[in-house]
Amino acid sequence: MRVLGISGSPRRGKSTDRLVHEVLDSVGCAVEFVSLAGKKIAPCSACLGCVKDNICKIKDDMGPLRDKILAADALVIGAPNYFSALNALSHCFLERLCQFRHRDCLSLAGKYAVIVSTGGIEPEVPAAMIEKMLPYYQIKHVGSVAAQGAASCFTCGYGESCSTGAVRMLHGKGVEITDEIIPDLGRQPDKIAAARALGKQLGTLLGVVV
Repeated sequence: MRVLGISGSPRRGKSTDRLVHEVLDSVGCAVEFVSLAGKKIAPCSACLGCVKDNICKIKDDMGPLRDKILAADALVIGAPNYFSALNALSHCFLERLCQFRHRDCLSLAGKYAVIVSTGGIEPEVPAAMIEKMLPYYQIKHVGSVAAQGAASCFTCGYGESCSTGAVRMLHGKGVEITDEIIPDLGRQPDKIAAARALGKQLGTLLGVVV
């Protein structure tokens, strides 16, 4: 059994990556982690080039991921909330799975998926959007976990003075940015526990004996 973890966050090593790893570390079988940060993944162009053979014809970094996706028995998909929606990089990745659904293609049918989502505000939004997309590919949703992440406003250098940023939205006017108010996964033990529980549940579904 093999589980592929994919983080659609463009920020390496942050909350989305960390939460995906929490799930993977609890599965109990071979795992692989892939960050989409820095990768060039275009949106689906609806060119229909994949209809005959279920292989996308767009030449970018999605191509090398194809074999990894097919080889995996289950996926852990992570994404952050950008502007109250699933971030663009993650959405492009999920759109491009369209290459696997033509002419009764069953390449992804029956694979399990755990969803991880983060956000400074409404961290559950990406998970809800991803869950709606999974049935198109006949992927079975095991469960989701959502945790608060640190918006880039906390480290951009203008978070305390910006009237439209996440810092002001969360803490009001006049707040001082300190380590204590910056969201951190390490201070959300319930979310870590939920991610680990989903990892164990996924392992059980895959028949992993621990």
